Amino acid sequence: MENHEMLLTGGSGRLGIELQQLLKGIIAPSSSELDVTKPESIEVSFKKYSPKLVVHAAAYTNVLKAETDHAACWQINVEGTKNIVRAALQNDIAVIHISTDYVFWGDSGNYIESDVPGPVRNYYSLTKLIAEQTVSMLEEYLIIRTSFRPREWQYPLAFQDVFTSQDYVDVIAPDVALAISSFADIGSGIIHIGTERKSVYELASRRKPDVKAALKSEAKVELPNDISLNCEKWNTFKKKLAKNR
Repeated sequence: MENHEMLLTGGSGRLGIELQQLLKGIIAPSSSELDVTKPESIEVSFKKYSPKLVVHAAAYTNVLKAETDHAACWQINVEGTKNIVRAALQNDIAVIHISTDYVFWGDSGNYIESDVPGPVRNYYSLTKLIAEQTVSMLEEYLIIRTSFRPREWQYPLAFQDVFTSQDYVDVIAPDVALAISSFADIGSGIIHIGTERKSVYELASRRKPDVKAALKSEAKVELPNDISLNCEKWNTFKKKLAKNR
């Protein structure tokens, strides 16, 4: 798919910035031009740019703040996604939705795409799960469940008893970009993108050697034990893609 046929929401976010570097020519209107909470601005942007594919990366992602700021989190993650899906249906546009590993409870880890998500562990999880269900109403869609951190670890502590397949955004973004550009080959559905299972502390230590280990019981929001994603489906697709090149 040609990049000029793609439109990106959330272009000013961590992943959005990376994707614009990796997918040259992708259209990324500012949030003032395309506000996902305002249906009329979505319609104007769709008419202006005539995309065939929307990469919906705009989201409220502050898990802790979401516990007290329900209205803003719901408005962006749920209503914003509904607005994108409604406009996509009306304009015959496919949607790639950036979701999260947090749609799972996070007790067993190694979640595959067909595992039933939930129950939700926090309010952010709830809104992202509803957003997924909304996107799945489309005929042409791809839900990418993933998880990423800024390029540098930002905190003095990291949990040694929380396990994940997340990685730094510059590690995850190239795979997300590849999935986006390969949408026609992947087809509609869900795909998990991440790296190997490790503790959050192990991940933090890779770029912040002096980070201190902490326990999730010290967090101000309920956290999972093991939220790691099984990414075999994606890794198999990548190998197939490389072989065919």
